[in-house]
Amino acid sequence: MVDSSQIKEHAEVIGADGVHVGTVDRVEGDRIKLTKADSGEGSHEGHHHFIPLSLVADLEGDKVRLSANADVAISFEAEKDGRPVQ
Repeated sequence: MVDSSQIKEHAEVIGADGVHVGTVDRVEGDRIKLTKADSGEGSHEGHHHFIPLSLVADLEGDKVRLSANADVAISFEAEKDGRPVQ
């Protein structure tokens, strides 16, 4: 696992497939909090979502590369209260 202190605010989070997942707001505990701008649509719009640090494979400059493809990583997203995004 990478050193979470090296994950910078506003870094782009990308899946193993190179697809944009979100933008880092900050690291909270064992999760990356994504900016509200990357919150999705409908009932999820305007909410912060989180990606587990366990999915981080590498840090490449201003990018956080995940070990899972974007579509899989998004399925791991959780909202502030820890509930999975539906």
